[in-house]
Amino acid sequence: MIISEAYAQTTGSGPGGMDPSFLVMMVVMFGLVYFMSIRPQMKRAKEHKLMLESLKTGDEVIVLNGVLGKIVKIGDAYIDVEIAPNTQVHVQKSAVQTLLPKGTIKSVN
Repeated sequence: MIISEAYAQTTGSGPGGMDPSFLVMMVVMFGLVYFMSIRPQMKRAKEHKLMLESLKTGDEVIVLNGVLGKIVKIGDAYIDVEIAPNTQVHVQKSAVQTLLPKGTIKSVN
């Protein structure tokens, strides 16, 4: 035959055993993934939850679709946001993206 038999070279860990350096490398990789992506995402979610809990009537907010408005009424799961004089929209509380400083809407208009 043209192709000869190939034999795998063992590292001395024995049959069916795992190389300890592979295990260490896997733990290090999991640690990197945790600290680079999972932990910051959990921190942002916690900050967003605290921001939603601190909302009160009169606060100026940006909703997820980019609409600026002032909170008129707050319920358990929904809020009413005034986006123009005498124009209110009913949105989910979780749709609030950013809490703005007072007077921001006036400075934008």
